[in-house]
Amino acid sequence: MSNPYSLSGRTAIVTGAARGIGQAIVAAFLEADARHVVAVDIDDEPLRAVAAGHEQVSAAVLDVTDETGWQALVAKTVAAQGSLDILANNAGILAFGLLEDLSPDEFRRVLEVNVTGVFLGIRAVAKVMRKAGRGAIVNTSSVSGISPNNATGAYAASKFAVRGLTRSAALELGPAGVRVNSIHPGGVNTRMTNPMDSPEEDFDQRHNFVAMQRGARPREIAQGVLYLASDAGSYCNGTELVIDGGMIAGHYFPGLPGSLT
Repeated sequence: MSNPYSLSGRTAIVTGAARGIGQAIVAAFLEADARHVVAVDIDDEPLRAVAAGHEQVSAAVLDVTDETGWQALVAKTVAAQGSLDILANNAGILAFGLLEDLSPDEFRRVLEVNVTGVFLGIRAVAKVMRKAGRGAIVNTSSVSGISPNNATGAYAASKFAVRGLTRSAALELGPAGVRVNSIHPGGVNTRMTNPMDSPEEDFDQRHNFVAMQRGARPREIAQGVLYLASDAGSYCNGTELVIDGGMIAGHYFPGLPGSLT
C-alpha cells in the first residue's frame, strides 16, 4: 500500500522558510521524499543555511509583497522542475501594540505581508495548477484568526483575512482539482513569538493555560501542513486545521472539577 503522506515526485514552494515553522515545513517535505523544495524568504543568510547540504532544496530570496517577483519565481520553478505541485504560503509578520498606538504604516505592513503576500502567492500558482489539474495550497493563518487577543489587532485582522482568501480560493480552484486549505497554529516556539529566545521550559510555562500545558514545536505545525499538502488530505478543501494544543477549545473555571487550580 502506498504511503498517502509521500510527496514523491512533487515540487513545492515554501515561503517564510528561513526559520521557525517554514524551516520545519521544508524539513517535513524532504522527509516525505519531495522531489524538490524551493525555500523562499526575504532574509538571505539564514535561508541559504536551510538549503545548504540538500540537493533537493534551492533558495530563493523574495519579498512576498512583490508581484513581479512571485511571477518570476513560479516561472523559474516550473522551467527547472517541470511542475509545481505545492505552495505553502507561510511567510508572516507580527506587530504588538494597542490599536490606538499602532501607526497606519505598521498596520498596512502587516496586512501587506500576511494578506497580500498570500493573495499574490495564490495568484501566481493558480494558472499553473489549474492547467495541471491538480495541486495543493496551504496558507498559514493562526488561532488569532479565530479567537483574537489584545495587542495583536493588526495580526488578528490579517489572519481572519487569510481564512476568507483560503475559502474563496478553495471554491474557485476546487473544480480544477486544486485544494486550498489553512492551518491555524497556537503559540509556537519560534523567533516571532519568542523573540528573546527564552528557554523552552519558560516558553512552555507561559502557555500553562492551554490544555496541553505547553507551546507548540515548529515540527508539530509542519506535520499538519504535510497532511494537507499530501494525498492524506485528499478530501480537504477549504479546511481550517487548528493545531493549538487546545488553546481555543474553551476556558478553565478555577475550583471546578477538571480545572488546573
